[in-house]
Amino acid sequence: MENSENATKKVYNLIIVDESGSMSIIRNEALAGLNETVETCQKMQEMHPEMEQRITLISFDSGHFKVHFDNEPVMNARKLTADDYRPNAATPLYDAIGKGIAKLNAQTGENDSVLVTIITDGEENCSQEYNLKLVKNLIEKQKKQGWTFTLIGTDNLDVEGMAGMMSIDNHMAFAEDGESTKVMFARERKARSRFYACMARGESMKEGDYFNEN
Repeated sequence: MENSENATKKVYNLIIVDESGSMSIIRNEALAGLNETVETCQKMQEMHPEMEQRITLISFDSGHFKVHFDNEPVMNARKLTADDYRPNAATPLYDAIGKGIAKLNAQTGENDSVLVTIITDGEENCSQEYNLKLVKNLIEKQKKQGWTFTLIGTDNLDVEGMAGMMSIDNHMAFAEDGESTKVMFARERKARSRFYACMARGESMKEGDYFNEN
C-alpha cells in the first residue's frame, strides 16, 4: 500500500467565470486571461510534480452552464477559442457558484486541496436553484474542509461586500476595460503561483492573504 506521506497531493482548480452579455466589453482579454491561467497551472504542474493539478473551468449566463474542463488533468487542458466564450444574457451567479461547488465536492476527498476562483462583472440577478444563504452555507462548509475561495469583480460592484456576504475571504476589484483586465489576470496568476508554492512547502496561506503581494 502506498504510504500516505509519499502519495501525490491532488490540487483542484475550480474556475467559475461570468459569460453574461456585459462581459462582451472585455471578451478578448477575458479569453486570453483564462488561457494564461490554465498555462500557469500547467507550469506549476511542471515545477511541482509532487502535486497533481486538476482543473474544472465553468462559464455561465442565464442560458447555459458550460463545463469546458471537467476535473481534467491540467496538462490535458486545451486552449480556449472565441467559440468557447461568447458573452450573452443575464447573471445567475448563485446558481453557477452552487452548481460548481456541488460538482467538484463530489469529485474530491477530504485531504485534497481546492482553489475556487469566481470572476464576474455583475451581481446576482436570475438564479433559480440557489440563493445567497445556500451559497454562503456551502462555502462555509467547504472552507472547513480547507478549500480556498476568491472573488474577482469589476469596480462598479461592491466586491468586498459581495465577498463578505458569501463568506469569501479573498477578493479583488478591477476596472472593466482591456488593460485593467490584463493587469487583473496577471495579478491573479502571481497569487496562484504563490499559493502553489506555499502548498509545496507544506504551508497554509493565511485567510485573506491570497492577493497580498507582501
